[in-house]
Amino acid sequence: MKVKVLKIDGSAGKGEIELNDAVFGVEPRADILHRVVTWQLENRRGIARATRERSDVARTGKKFGNQKGGGTARHGDRAAPIFIGGGKAHGARRREFDISLNKKVRALGLRMALSAKAKDGLIVVDSLELKDAKTKALVGQLAKAGWGKKVLVIDGEAVDAGFARAAGNIVGINVLPAVGANVYDILKHDTLVLTRAAVEKLEARFNG
Repeated sequence: MKVKVLKIDGSAGKGEIELNDAVFGVEPRADILHRVVTWQLENRRGIARATRERSDVARTGKKFGNQKGGGTARHGDRAAPIFIGGGKAHGARRREFDISLNKKVRALGLRMALSAKAKDGLIVVDSLELKDAKTKALVGQLAKAGWGKKVLVIDGEAVDAGFARAAGNIVGINVLPAVGANVYDILKHDTLVLTRAAVEKLEARFNG
């Protein structure tokens, strides 16, 4: 699959680039994408620290007062939640969200997400280098390009520092290095922008 290489402002760049069909030409499947996105979101969930309840605290179990005649309630032991040092009533419990997913399925999901964008919503640029690495200048260039409101930009080994700084305050523009490419972020954005270096890294990731 051949794609024209553009500049950041949407104008024509240097020639075309050949995209590997094994990475960008896979037929997407909703069930695979759903499994990978679910796996990602479950693994992002935070785990609550478990609190110690009545049976977990180290307090004596001996009845500390008479059943009658003391003028107080009839308590059994000091581990009751109403006492200082007692267990917490209805405390947070530890829940595990670390679900597993086969590496081959995860890799297939990423190739399908890239392929889905290759059909509609993929832009390839030569590089992210800016002559004027300012937010105002970048906003003007992106307005000319007309890439939409939610854009994910993926660079090669590391994101160009000037572009990352200029794009940092622009709402709807997110930037990742190639190693951080993932199914959820790709599908969440309207447009996927890859640099030549990002295409090489992604293809090498699957061919290697």
